[in-house]
Amino acid sequence: MRRATPEENVPVGFRYSQGSCLSILKIDVPGGEADAAPRTRACTYNCPVNGVAVFVLAGGRSRRMGQDKAQVRIGGLTLLERALQTAGAVASAVHIVGSEPNYASLAPVIEDHYAGQGPLADIHAALSFTRQELNLMLAVDLPGVSPELLRYLVREAGGGDAVVTVPQSAGRLQPLCAVYLRQFAQLAGDALARGANRIDSLFEQCSRRIISEAELAGAGFGEEMFENVNTPEDLAAARLRAERA
Repeated sequence: MRRATPEENVPVGFRYSQGSCLSILKIDVPGGEADAAPRTRACTYNCPVNGVAVFVLAGGRSRRMGQDKAQVRIGGLTLLERALQTAGAVASAVHIVGSEPNYASLAPVIEDHYAGQGPLADIHAALSFTRQELNLMLAVDLPGVSPELLRYLVREAGGGDAVVTVPQSAGRLQPLCAVYLRQFAQLAGDALARGANRIDSLFEQCSRRIISEAELAGAGFGEEMFENVNTPEDLAAARLRAERA
């Protein structure tokens, strides 16, 4: 079956406008007396961005949670389902890095080459697999991340030639919500082979674009987006935030 184009999926009363990274739906709304001068209101159309792959990192052992945190629920969805939903609004190519027996029913799965060596092994597996130059990594335990934030990161990465485009929040880099060029796989693989698992330390060995907290705030993204869910207490707090949203 032929897949409908975004233009064909626009609801009655809307007009379609293609942007650089986003598509916009514009709807005519009443403008006053006798609707003589209708106004236009824009809203985001969740259209995948071309030329980028997204990888949901779900390979952690969840020791502090006491159960597989990818499977805990917030607002009726598991963390993994939420991450896949967010990623799917940004790219058509979405994969899980984690356990194939556990997650293969949800999306294509890639397994680590260096099992038990942490998130760097997940990133290495993703970059060893991908055919795209721009590769967005999203940790499964970041339920506050929005599609808009991910698109912003991709846009910033696509506007330069840095090997890593990484946001900074609460005084720390956020390497598990960042964009990597495929060539970072070599650095990661060399580090993992000698038992070095720290991601941040590799950033000194390549070109990097650090998006400051001020830049994020100016674009409308707060540090609460990067609050991860590692413990039962974190989960309770995340559920409360979701209820209030």
